[in-house]
Amino acid sequence: MFKRVFNSYFYGKSGKGDFEKDDLPRNRWQLFWEMFRIRFTSFFKLNIIALPFFLPTLVVIVLIINSLLGYGAILQQVQEGADTVTPEMLALVDGDMENLYGLILSGLIWLIPAITISGPGQAGLAYVTRNWARDEHAFVFSDFKDAVKENWKQSLLFSLITSLLPAALFLGWVFYGQMAQNNWIWLIPKYFLLSVGLLWSLILCYAYPMLVTYQLPFTGVLRNSLLMAVGKLPQTVGIRLAALIPMTICVVVSLFTPYSLFALMFLGGYYLLMGCAVSRFLFASVSNAAFDQLLNPRIEGAEVGRGLKKDDDDLDFEDFEALNDNSEAQD
Repeated sequence: MFKRVFNSYFYGKSGKGDFEKDDLPRNRWQLFWEMFRIRFTSFFKLNIIALPFFLPTLVVIVLIINSLLGYGAILQQVQEGADTVTPEMLALVDGDMENLYGLILSGLIWLIPAITISGPGQAGLAYVTRNWARDEHAFVFSDFKDAVKENWKQSLLFSLITSLLPAALFLGWVFYGQMAQNNWIWLIPKYFLLSVGLLWSLILCYAYPMLVTYQLPFTGVLRNSLLMAVGKLPQTVGIRLAALIPMTICVVVSLFTPYSLFALMFLGGYYLLMGCAVSRFLFASVSNAAFDQLLNPRIEGAEVGRGLKKDDDDLDFEDFEALNDNSEAQD
């Protein structure tokens, strides 16, 4: 009995989409919210399966935030001249920005291996959530596993670049910022680096869904993802900001209230339970729409508007009824 329950929980049940032909959503906004509601509990299952790929990154991020909050608390005590200030605390804040930069950089270096190993997990999440976002069935465990197995090489390349960017951008930002104090011309490469980091975060919204949907080389996935990120800029920025809402809430609560510990606990719990899967579902919904608009019409035989009601659906249903009526009349 327990074996059947376990298999049902992780593998799911075979079947078709969640809508009948006559009640399919007519637009993507309706499709998104309907599928989000229907698949809500499945996000927990998918997140648990993908958690081993993302747990190191979550742990490192929480440690970085905790270290920064601790440094800020020590700095405040030193500035206020509290009685609890020790020589070690004075030595820590004596270097001021140098010590803070070193603290941040060490955390970003730890992020490199943590983020790199998350790439195959991103591919697995992208495949399952892509199917859900267009009302197609997916076995949570087996389809996730197959997507990881088939796309691990290219997904590792994307995650490796993603892991290196934070440290590289931070070093460049600090270096060019110091150089710009003497010559404003160094502001150009400084903000260019920032734009590169922001653009890469937008590219990732499409890269993993495209990776699991089309047979393309790494350069082809990168090029098309870049074109879509630029061509659909307002939608991409909007969905990226929506995915950052939980983290934004955590930062605001930590900065302006004394409940920073509870905010960190909330953020960690959210991503441990469902956050990674929900973020990928958001990106899948936007990427499906972009694929239908920019790629699928150019591919012979590719279906457009999966999960959406089409005008010819009504005609097909009427033709089917007419055919049944004629058959009955002949009988």
